[in-house]
Amino acid sequence: MILSTDTAHLILLVLFCLMFLIQTWYWLRYYRRPGSAKAAGAVAPDELPPLSVVICARNEGENLARFLPAVLEQDYPSYEVVVVNDCSEDNTDDVLGIMMKRYKHLRVSMIQQNPGFTHTKKLAMLVGIKAARNELLVFTDADCRPASVNWLREVATAGNDKTDIIIGYGGYMPEQGLLNSYIRYETMFTGMQYFGMAMAGAPYMGVGRNLAYRKSFFFEKGGFGPHNHIMSGDDDLFVNRNATGDNCSLMLSHDSFTLSIAQKSLGAWVKQKRRHLSTAVYYRRRDKIRLFLEPFSRVAYYGLLAAMIAMLASWPVVAFLAATRLIMRAIILKKAAGTFNEPRLWFISLFFDILAPFLTLFLYLTSHGKGKGRLTWK
Repeated sequence: MILSTDTAHLILLVLFCLMFLIQTWYWLRYYRRPGSAKAAGAVAPDELPPLSVVICARNEGENLARFLPAVLEQDYPSYEVVVVNDCSEDNTDDVLGIMMKRYKHLRVSMIQQNPGFTHTKKLAMLVGIKAARNELLVFTDADCRPASVNWLREVATAGNDKTDIIIGYGGYMPEQGLLNSYIRYETMFTGMQYFGMAMAGAPYMGVGRNLAYRKSFFFEKGGFGPHNHIMSGDDDLFVNRNATGDNCSLMLSHDSFTLSIAQKSLGAWVKQKRRHLSTAVYYRRRDKIRLFLEPFSRVAYYGLLAAMIAMLASWPVVAFLAATRLIMRAIILKKAAGTFNEPRLWFISLFFDILAPFLTLFLYLTSHGKGKGRLTWK
């Protein structure tokens, strides 16, 4: 049966309106929330709990020399920094040896190379967790630096008696180039997702560049549990499996952020992105559905928009809905860009908003089987 032109136009219009409504629901229910976040009150100095910062490093001598001092020089009364030197073959050992003489609260654990035994980053994480002396553990990476000397104070401020997991934001340092802008945009948008969903009572991930949880909670939940064998996921899968709307706190002040160096080349970023995407299949079913529906509806929205424009079908309605979504996005994204300290990204986001779901889908589909069986974690 061949549909008439009017019937085809009506079907396309109904589908377009449906995709518009789905998009609007995501933006108003989830993505707007970080832009409206309120800063938590400060914690009195005598109430600050002792902390243990855990950093895993493999061949990170240059990054440790550059960024570790910012972690070791935090304005915080009682904390230690545990660096796990995991089979490094560069000058990591020398760098840490020099720093240990200067910083008495720096401790180092070693994992020696064993040709007959390979392991993922999770083993290094476990070594650092067991070596930590304090209950509240804070995690970041060797190529990260805190955005402020008050970073650990922000962690303590976010925590309370009911908090088992503290989720922070890990951004990237701004540099010239389209790739850097896209990486920062995607990181910010992902932050809008996982902070927004957590603020709506549905936390699903955190990032290892800026994450904290209680040591007793980690062991009570069986550590990395059923995901222990997976190369990635020491951060997002642990949160996905154990976070609830009641046991999570969030850090969204600028002082609470960490900053990393973004990948310089497209190939390196693609490899990193595929590694991150490989963990998504292990998320809880409801999270996978929620995370699939938004980019799917966005791809369908733009496809239907292009078709409606080409056919000049119902153009007043189409124009109104397209303008409404564009204005809604611009307002919400501008506020979120302020929250995540990325004020220059919101304008270029229109192009990235179209590109991102197609690019992510391509990388996900082409990553099937790549890297399977490799147990490297960097």
